[in-house]
Amino acid sequence: MTNEKYNIREYLAFLGSLMLEDKKSVFVGTGLPIIAAMLAQKTHAPNLLIVFEAGGIGPMIPELPVSVGEGRTFYKGIMASSMHDIMSLSQAGYIDYGFLGAAQMDYYGNLNTTVIGDHDHPKTRLPGSGGAADVGSFSDKLIIIAAKQSKQTFVNKIDFLTTAGYLDGPGARENAGLPKNTGPYRIVTQLGIYGFDKESKRVELVSVHPGETIESIKENSSFDIIIPKKYGASPVPPPEYLRLLREEIDPTGIVLGK
Repeated sequence: MTNEKYNIREYLAFLGSLMLEDKKSVFVGTGLPIIAAMLAQKTHAPNLLIVFEAGGIGPMIPELPVSVGEGRTFYKGIMASSMHDIMSLSQAGYIDYGFLGAAQMDYYGNLNTTVIGDHDHPKTRLPGSGGAADVGSFSDKLIIIAAKQSKQTFVNKIDFLTTAGYLDGPGARENAGLPKNTGPYRIVTQLGIYGFDKESKRVELVSVHPGETIESIKENSSFDIIIPKKYGASPVPPPEYLRLLREEIDPTGIVLGK
């Protein structure tokens, strides 16, 4: 997807923000997830409770933090707690949305952010789990941002299971001891927005981005994406959302670029 008015990372942040509801809680990871949550809080979800792995709960973030543990993640927050407290909140069922990125994903929404290739002799060593396993395991709904959908990122089998999606299909999360009615909810890529079929738990198209087609979506996945008879067109960001992203949230372009 290309557009002269906004870049792909701005667009993904905008789309991610729309999925977050007011008066709900969201556990965010570094980068685009933080930006999406900040944008939601500054627009349609002023009472969104943002939760950070390092202990910040409910901050009113003035500008983009460079990590989930730096000072701005506590700014005007309701609590400066600890990683133990945050993980306990998740396990107790108090987190509505989890928000993660991924290097690889399969058709059940299982994520890899650990290695590309063999674990002991990898081609690429990735950042690892951090809190990603906990976020995917205990959040009611998991939102995944994958900025570069391709046959290398949408794969039939991930090289390492970092974060549990629907594992190997219907009922597998529950059989593994994870809470009922939890799991991947939406995927946002540069091509479209996806959900998961209620019966099979496999990736299903929700909407296509401007300038993209069903063919481009199929060409950039190693697995078959379910294409329903009716699917939507992804919205475009209003000017005010772009202004907030560029002037207030990430003015130096650390994540969004210039």
